Amino acid sequence: MSTFKVDLTNCDQEPIHIPGRIQGHGFLIGVSSTTHLVHYISDNATHFLNTGAGSFLGKHIVEVETSMNISKPEHVPTISNLIILGAGNGFQSINPFYMEISGKGYNLILTTSNNIYLLEFEPCELDKKFDVQKTIGLSISEILLESGLPSLLKSAARQIKKIIEFDRVMVYKFDDEGHGHVIAEEKNDDLESFLGLHYPASDIPKQARELYKINLTRIIADVQKECPDILTYMGNAVPLDLTHSVLRAVSPIHIQYLKNMGVRSSFSISLLSHGELWGLVACHNYSPKFIDYKARDASKLIGQILFPALEYRLGEEDSQKFEQVNAAVNELVRYAEKDNDLVKALTGNQLTINDLCSATGCALVYDHDITSMGATPGTDQIQNLAQWIVDNCTDSVYYTHQLPAVFPAAREYSHLASGIFAVILSKERTEMILFFKPEQTEVVHWAGNPDKAVLPALNGELPISPRKSFATWTEVIKHSSEKWSRAETAALINLREQLAYQINRNTNELQRLNARLELAQAELDMFSLTVSHDLRTPLTTIKGYTEVLLHTNQNLDDNAKGLLGKINFCADKMSFLLKEVLRYSSYSRTEIKPGRVDMSRLIEDVRAELEISTVVNSVVVIVSSTPPLYGDAAMIEQAFSNIIGNAVKYSSRSSNPVVRIEGHIAGKNIIYSVSDNGIGIDKKYHSRIFELFQRLDNAKDYDGTGVGLAIVKRIVERHEGQIWFESEPGQGTTFFLRFKNETPP
Repeated sequence: MSTFKVDLTNCDQEPIHIPGRIQGHGFLIGVSSTTHLVHYISDNATHFLNTGAGSFLGKHIVEVETSMNISKPEHVPTISNLIILGAGNGFQSINPFYMEISGKGYNLILTTSNNIYLLEFEPCELDKKFDVQKTIGLSISEILLESGLPSLLKSAARQIKKIIEFDRVMVYKFDDEGHGHVIAEEKNDDLESFLGLHYPASDIPKQARELYKINLTRIIADVQKECPDILTYMGNAVPLDLTHSVLRAVSPIHIQYLKNMGVRSSFSISLLSHGELWGLVACHNYSPKFIDYKARDASKLIGQILFPALEYRLGEEDSQKFEQVNAAVNELVRYAEKDNDLVKALTGNQLTINDLCSATGCALVYDHDITSMGATPGTDQIQNLAQWIVDNCTDSVYYTHQLPAVFPAAREYSHLASGIFAVILSKERTEMILFFKPEQTEVVHWAGNPDKAVLPALNGELPISPRKSFATWTEVIKHSSEKWSRAETAALINLREQLAYQINRNTNELQRLNARLELAQAELDMFSLTVSHDLRTPLTTIKGYTEVLLHTNQNLDDNAKGLLGKINFCADKMSFLLKEVLRYSSYSRTEIKPGRVDMSRLIEDVRAELEISTVVNSVVVIVSSTPPLYGDAAMIEQAFSNIIGNAVKYSSRSSNPVVRIEGHIAGKNIIYSVSDNGIGIDKKYHSRIFELFQRLDNAKDYDGTGVGLAIVKRIVERHEGQIWFESEPGQGTTFFLRFKNETPP
């Protein structure tokens, strides 16, 4: 069996999914998925079956089962039948399967490993059978009664501790660097508290965190128990992949780590957010302890329910904060709409940009001048910072809570600006709003020195050994500020979009741009006519001749027919693109026919049309208030059809696709939002999403031309409105459409 040498440079690459061993509290048999012959068996099967484990290699599972002293009723399927049943319906439908071998109870858990079926036998006592439904119901009820985040997490730890009866249960959150932080704890009274301690990323290396995303629970029954080897059939050199195994042995580095902590048994539950590992429920016991499969499953279910509840609480807090900040943003935008002097609008009223968020200072870099408010760096320092942002930032906003780490010159004024948020108004003119947060020295209490997470071993057993000291080690982190909250980020992005719109309306640059746009529009109109008459006519001819050849020429072979079919398909695609371009250009020339638009009926019509043409039946569409608009009904219907259609399309492959549509009156405006929980929009496309023929990298598997959002933007702007959005990849998108709140004459 090949071995992987672990040293100080590669311990995060240790192949922990193919350890070649299992934990000793159960035994494993691996059979071929095609022949059902035993190719792998754990050496300790001898102790459980009273027969030499190696003697089973190469035998059919039926023969193996016959030699096992299994007690079960006659109507209960055999192991070989269970394999066939599970392979067809999914092994989760039968796991765990209880049986008695030599008078002792076992749970049989079946999983797959490439072309091998894993049969894993764990001890199970019938008199301790677990009432999953009753326990889960009571536990979840207790957890969801809590309103605050700390009490919610502590309640979850308490309920899990009741189920598994471990000495210590912790909720452990990962940060962006992979370090862990204990944010909730439930423990025996005689134990020292770990609450608030931090653990370095090396304690749970990257490859281990990846496995936690696959195996949502992980039991280590006894760190002192020997891990038996897995025997292979006829010297099979292919190591057995135990990624999905419940008995998989643990890395010797991690075993030593637990021994150094004095822990005899551990159990973990993964907490996932959008498929990524957010944290763990980490459980320690100071004596050997095995947890039944059903108890582990119940704990896993609590973890799966806990995180949505946690996200909901966080979302409530973010929503309240966003409403507060965004209300101030909208007020400032109203100032800017009334006053052509942007500097005065943002800094000369009772409400200023310095009142928007938790920043302690801000600066408006605009029209070759700098206006500072609150605690800020000097003018020259701000100018240098603004130029660095323009040179290094590719998006319309930039923010960090550790500016000196990326811009060393900021160390000089880190006490004023360790955190910045840049709202970029114009890169060409180096115009932006800068918000500053001061240095907030952070004291982090580590469980041991993180720089000594692993040490050279002295006993020769391992090339390296985990640290032995877990005494609290304090680190003072400087040149860092309070982080920018999600609510602040969303509101300030909205500020940027709305101010950019106002600036584009009021500056001389816009006037010059309008002149160029008028010329371009005239050229586009001429191009549209050319497309309509000169391009579509030969395209129609090509398609016609292709169809004639396909339907009248009987001597064509399959290859020729295939090529003609491709020509036909490409002609249709080109024709569709030409129609889209014509439709886009027409919305700048078509006269608006204003009138009252019944949005409730319009949205219902759009949804009905989507039900016929798309997968909307798999998407839950929730429509809230729908205040009427005043404008061109046909254009507005086209805009909402595109936006809602996109929301349905890009969320249709989510596990629980939901699209929400809501309108509300905001003073002199009516704002509609269309949100989904689909694929989201990467930041690198945020500044280009409304341009013609823009297609996202993650949207290539979806039909589309990249014209729809450009059409929506043109329609909204023809109505003197505005469109913007908020989005994160994998977390969905919300589009906002603002129209004037006008009453028809």
